[in-house]
Amino acid sequence: MLIGIIGKTNTGKSTFFKALTLAEVEIANRPFVTIKPNHGIGYVKINCVDKEFNVKCNPKEGYCINNNRYVPVELLDVAGLVPGAHKGYGLGNKFLDDLRQADAFIHVIDISGSSNEKGESIEQGTYDPANDIKFLEEEIDMWFFNILNKDWNRIIKEIRVDKKELHKKIAEKFSGLKITENMVTQAMRNLNVNDNSNWDEDLLKKFASQLRKISKPLIIAANKIDISGSEKNLKILKEKFKDYIIIHCSAESELALKEAAKHKLIKYSDNNFEIISNINEKQKNALDFIKKNILDKYSSTGVQEILDKTVFDLLKYITVYPVATNKLTDKDGNILPDCFLVPENITALEFAFKVHTDIGNNFIRAVNLKTKQIIGKDHILKNNDVIEIISSK
Repeated sequence: MLIGIIGKTNTGKSTFFKALTLAEVEIANRPFVTIKPNHGIGYVKINCVDKEFNVKCNPKEGYCINNNRYVPVELLDVAGLVPGAHKGYGLGNKFLDDLRQADAFIHVIDISGSSNEKGESIEQGTYDPANDIKFLEEEIDMWFFNILNKDWNRIIKEIRVDKKELHKKIAEKFSGLKITENMVTQAMRNLNVNDNSNWDEDLLKKFASQLRKISKPLIIAANKIDISGSEKNLKILKEKFKDYIIIHCSAESELALKEAAKHKLIKYSDNNFEIISNINEKQKNALDFIKKNILDKYSSTGVQEILDKTVFDLLKYITVYPVATNKLTDKDGNILPDCFLVPENITALEFAFKVHTDIGNNFIRAVNLKTKQIIGKDHILKNNDVIEIISSK
């Protein structure tokens, strides 16, 4: 899974990315700080099943604290874009190409209205952040449209000559964007169109937009909520864009707390912190500000919640734990070492292939260790299932 962090330049994208990953990236209050995409690992937070079994897990990847398991997710912070990106303005072409393999987008906006459409700093509250949601949606829709429209006449000729179904040809055209035949079929169904429909330019644009929404869903990270006036803007946006998940955040506050915890100045967990070392007056004032204006007011900085909702609410993934023995261990005796993020409605056999190709090829049966029931290859797995897979090798 790959989550792309997107938005216009100078909204705090790189700060948001670093707050999730603690990666060493350049951060500055100016346009186009990020040129090359930054790759990193963030972690979604779940309730670990080790508590249900009264054991202590040993994660191979990620970590577990107080029965809260943090499962790794790959993140990509790309160059910011400006209106006209699909025409090559700004770093538009590079921005779009970098996003081909993303499964979903986190769109970071400046909810305070302190930067214009080009990402230039302006007087606080003088820019409407709703404009950013509209223009980014249009840019990605037009990106999809241009890919489709470029070869549309050739696609139509090929399906007539090869007698191939249109949805299959479109899926082939978009295969580089991780778009499947099922996604194309769903987009066509949503618009009530078929192979024989009159696909004029207007319909192509509508189809491109539908396909984008299905294949690259996005969530809005309303960043800089700590700035005066942001709360009012957030309320307006939630009323205006009811189809989107919009969540407040203060990436700068989250990063400050993570860095303080990293340097053992505070203990930070469960959206609260405790000072555990001597700090100077400046540090104390900064922490007091975060507690009063962010944690006490909103319960969290919003950063972790945004990543969690992207994976579990937007993409609708579930977590499944594969083990090699009925004692919840792998072959080396590690307890609940792996936790996989997988699409909902996944079957036991499909999951076996995700664990390892050989395990899938030699699948015999599986056992749900919560219910002790034997399950077959077509059994649909549920969130937080613990599965012992039995294969012939």
